[in-house]
Amino acid sequence: MKYATIVFLLLASSLLMAQSGSKDKQEQVTVQGCLTRLSGDFVLTQIDPGNTYVLHSSNGVKLSKYLGQQVKVTGTKSPTLNDTADSARATSSVTITVKSISTVSKECKN
Repeated sequence: MKYATIVFLLLASSLLMAQSGSKDKQEQVTVQGCLTRLSGDFVLTQIDPGNTYVLHSSNGVKLSKYLGQQVKVTGTKSPTLNDTADSARATSSVTITVKSISTVSKECKN
């Protein structure tokens, strides 16, 4: 009986540890690029190295006032959920939930 209880506890703790290790951890990032809008999503595009990110605002950040500008955003990075055939979501596998944003330049540079 004691052996069965010990085995059960070991298996249960192993399962809990495996579940906690498999959760997607959101990573804090700061990226710079041009802010545009595509298919209703705000998109940050970096010319070099050519990355794109879907942006979601948090903490009351108003992304629309930065459209067409070169910006620096800080936030948490997570995988983009592709629940639609949206072209913005199809081009970026990464979403950044923006905690802060600042203007680098009033115009995007090609």
